[in-house]
Amino acid sequence: MTYWAGCDVGSTTGKAVILDEGGVVAGAIVESTMDPEITARAALDKTIEQVNDLAGYEECKYVVGTGYGRLEIPFANENISEITCHAVGAHHMDSSIRTVVDIGGQDLKAIAVNDDGTVLEFAMNDKCAAGTGRFFESMARTFQISLKEFSDLSLTSKKPTPITAQCSVFAESEVVSLVSKKKKPADIAAGAQLAVAKRVMAMARRVGIRPAFTISGGCAKNEGLLKLLEKRLKMPVVRLDFDPQLLGALGAALMAQRHS
Repeated sequence: MTYWAGCDVGSTTGKAVILDEGGVVAGAIVESTMDPEITARAALDKTIEQVNDLAGYEECKYVVGTGYGRLEIPFANENISEITCHAVGAHHMDSSIRTVVDIGGQDLKAIAVNDDGTVLEFAMNDKCAAGTGRFFESMARTFQISLKEFSDLSLTSKKPTPITAQCSVFAESEVVSLVSKKKKPADIAAGAQLAVAKRVMAMARRVGIRPAFTISGGCAKNEGLLKLLEKRLKMPVVRLDFDPQLLGALGAALMAQRHS
């Protein structure tokens, strides 16, 4: 059996996917460490544990690294931009996808995808954590609930309370102030979701919003955000039949497979 691996080292998590000739055989997510190489090895080790006849990543025919830490994965045969990998992964799962917004832990990327899965155009914001996974983590921390509970809470709102701060640090302070003013927690949570939805829309417009539209990254599991986006887009957000947090690693593994 021949195996190929993709490893996506992000700011908050490391992800890995292993393919064989038949498709995906394993995938895993770990928390990022300060050392991208250690994160990459941990993600691959956790993934390899799921494959009985694979003793280590050295037995993979080709390994591609991606993500912000891709240049620090010395055992990878090649490193490829996460922009390319998310486009390839999304197109593989659904060939109708033409717009991908990757909401990472600390950055936001909008990708226009060609009919063949290549990147047509992209735009990114990596200067501020507002509109990213870190923003949602800080919001959930303020409410002292999980990310899933935060998403569920926002879905119960009837009238979102606007969050005006453009910085995630100031937004957290604004939320604390709104809580003290007895604003409904559900409305505050929905307001935070709306603030991120607006940022996602603004970024997506820079590359042109074409259906089908999907979200990748851990924030794609935030149903409250997806429903707000659908309302503003006036089109569905495609929920891919694959863990959206692993999409970049999948794209990397598919790029590795192309080297056979």
